[in-house]
Amino acid sequence: MTITARKLLAIALLGASLAGCGSDPATAPRKDKSAPSAPAPAAAPGTVSAPTMAPGPGGITPVFDRAPKNPRGEKVVALTFDADMTADQGPRAAGGEHFDNPALIADLKRMKVPATVFMTGRWAKEYPAEARAIGTDPNFEIGNHSYSHYAFKADCYGLPVVPKDRTRADVEKATAQFKKAGVQNAVPYFRFPGGCYDDEVLRTLAPLKMTAVQWDVVSGDAFAKDANAVAEQVLAGVQPGSLVVMHCTRSAAPVTDAALQRIVPELRKRGYRFVKVSDLIRSAAQH
Repeated sequence: MTITARKLLAIALLGASLAGCGSDPATAPRKDKSAPSAPAPAAAPGTVSAPTMAPGPGGITPVFDRAPKNPRGEKVVALTFDADMTADQGPRAAGGEHFDNPALIADLKRMKVPATVFMTGRWAKEYPAEARAIGTDPNFEIGNHSYSHYAFKADCYGLPVVPKDRTRADVEKATAQFKKAGVQNAVPYFRFPGGCYDDEVLRTLAPLKMTAVQWDVVSGDAFAKDANAVAEQVLAGVQPGSLVVMHCTRSAAPVTDAALQRIVPELRKRGYRFVKVSDLIRSAAQH
């Protein structure tokens, strides 16, 4: 996938804070584009059944960033929202900082836009009622964004790094927190904090039978102050099968909800249908 200068700039902006998510194309391993998608034989513990990709070379965790163009030319796009919160931000939340954004979730429901929320376990612990509400609504599915939102490899935009021998435990701790909060629609998908990963961590997480989910469209909503600029970036990047990364934390992404008021109707006007990540992966398996 060719990364444009605009995307690189947006990635750098997202990586400027602990709440941001950006890919690291220089260090990320090449994905095996030939690996077929297929229903998982068994969902990861604590998740619902959902399609996953087949393991990559050497049995490592597969990585999905967009659906291939289907022969029918169907225009589908998946909006994803990261509910970021590092394991040491509890005092900031207690002091009134908003790592949640219930208005955004309410607007997605009002506009009938299905979406995938990648939630950290720490977020679910801080906002259990919201986690349960999102996690029991058929409009949404919950992906795992780690417990701590610490990086899974070094040099990831300044994020603290999870010790190598604790990466799997961090993912499992998030799953346990979802169950404790009452989340029922967790799916076996994982998003790396900061979008940073390597072959070593993909091998470590392989026994969890999860698909790692990245993106091909960076919204640039992290700390953005211009909703129109965020909307323009998304609208310029979306293609059939695209997967958009956004955020649902008010303090880190204050204009995302406003940007959606333009993004959703414009994409529908262009003939796009909104789907969840599980729908994109299922579509990839069929084509």
